Amino acid sequence: MELAEPHLLDALAYLEGFFGLLGFVVLQWVGSPYGRYSPQWSGPRVPARAAWLLQELPSLAWPLYECARARALRLASWPNRILLAMFVLHYIHRTLIFPLLIRGGKPTLLFSYVLAFIFCTYNGYLQSRYLSQYAVYPEPWVTHPWFLAGFVLWLLGMVINIHSDHILRNLRKPGETGYKIPRGGLFEYVTAANYFGEVIEWSGFALASWSLQGGVFALFTFCILITRAKQHHQWYLEKFEDYPKSRKIMIPFLY
Repeated sequence: MELAEPHLLDALAYLEGFFGLLGFVVLQWVGSPYGRYSPQWSGPRVPARAAWLLQELPSLAWPLYECARARALRLASWPNRILLAMFVLHYIHRTLIFPLLIRGGKPTLLFSYVLAFIFCTYNGYLQSRYLSQYAVYPEPWVTHPWFLAGFVLWLLGMVINIHSDHILRNLRKPGETGYKIPRGGLFEYVTAANYFGEVIEWSGFALASWSLQGGVFALFTFCILITRAKQHHQWYLEKFEDYPKSRKIMIPFLY
């Protein structure tokens, strides 16, 4: 198993990339059954907070488990530890903090919840197992320009993502209902500033890890979120006559 697992991790990485590209094609046609669009879909639902916590939990549990094993076996170098910490920090926020901040979120379709849970289990295993057991970095890798640039991009993307989510949560004052046009931050340039931040975050992670596994995770994230961003953009244009026409979909000044 020890000899076969590295090949398995590579195969799973390629498969994740394939599913990302497949998701990009499919979601262009059917749209995303998520958030404001979920009422258009029928089926059982999971409360928003519970859905977020439970579906993201495997992506937090896997690296914590592997970190404990790696520390006990003295296998992890500093680059491995830092990269795993980057992954863990994102999912601490996404699993334990973000759900508590949700204000009246729409229930999540059970189908969407199950898909998200499967992905987080799959990708959590892929990233955690690779970085804790098989990725080999020299200790000076933490000072390499690619690692440093990737870390800065990861941190910048995480800040953009969290700040953009904060703007979205505070669009409505207490007692208000309905949707509003997001203002401030990168929302002045793109419709999906929160998605842009997450894509930047995982692109930085991929650069810092310089690995197939990190690269396909960034690719998958981009493929899924760009379709959601396009759907959001079209929805805002149709709902608000005064929606800023200069705003791009997800990438400032480009798309």
